[in-house]
Amino acid sequence: MSFGLGRGQPLDPGAVGLTLADLPPLPDAIGTDPLAGRLDPRAWFPHPERPLELEIGSGKGTFLLAEAARLPETNFLGIEWEHEFFAYAADRIRRAGLTNVRMLHADATEFLRWRCPDAILRVIHLYFSDPWPKSRHHRRRVVQDRFLADAARVLAPGGELRIVTDHDDYWAWMEDHFARWTAPDAEPVVGPAGGGNTDSGGSAPFTREAFDPPASAREGELVGTNFERKYRREGRPFHAATLRRR
Repeated sequence: MSFGLGRGQPLDPGAVGLTLADLPPLPDAIGTDPLAGRLDPRAWFPHPERPLELEIGSGKGTFLLAEAARLPETNFLGIEWEHEFFAYAADRIRRAGLTNVRMLHADATEFLRWRCPDAILRVIHLYFSDPWPKSRHHRRRVVQDRFLADAARVLAPGGELRIVTDHDDYWAWMEDHFARWTAPDAEPVVGPAGGGNTDSGGSAPFTREAFDPPASAREGELVGTNFERKYRREGRPFHAATLRRR
């Protein structure tokens, strides 16, 4: 149980919420075999055969609630690092009775790297992730070459990485990374042990496309998360992109 966001009422993630304690520990063998810790999150759903989408940094779960209700034949996994937000989102999903959503309390980038099998995701949603504005903290940003290598690996062919941010400096950082991962004659930027960007016939694994808002977003919104609605009231500009797996 957790308190705070629930206005004094206990939050109950129920079967919706999973933590690292629910997963088998990472084996020592991952030091030499990166596949040793892999598990299939599709098995966490009543219908594992359905398409799976992942949201990194689900916050209060507003996007997941809307999209999962709109797409009942799609499974959604939300990963949230802040425990109170994780518990709050899972509690909301449980009370809504949505059986096609699971929440995981974990580091999403570590989950992708060590746990997630190849080509199992239709979409990765990354909306308003922490920009970590100080230079010494840039290594904590989600968008890194390592992350893009993992995203390319876990997305099915034709799958999408969908990104929105309100932070100009973080967007410039993203644009620099996107250019390397969508360039026709890209050079490898991640070592052989961790994948790379040259596994698509000599070109980068992604193509760059326009961002189309989901149907669950309200008129004038890009996504419809709590952060977007807050930042719109503050008059902040937004940046968005879709990278499609070749």
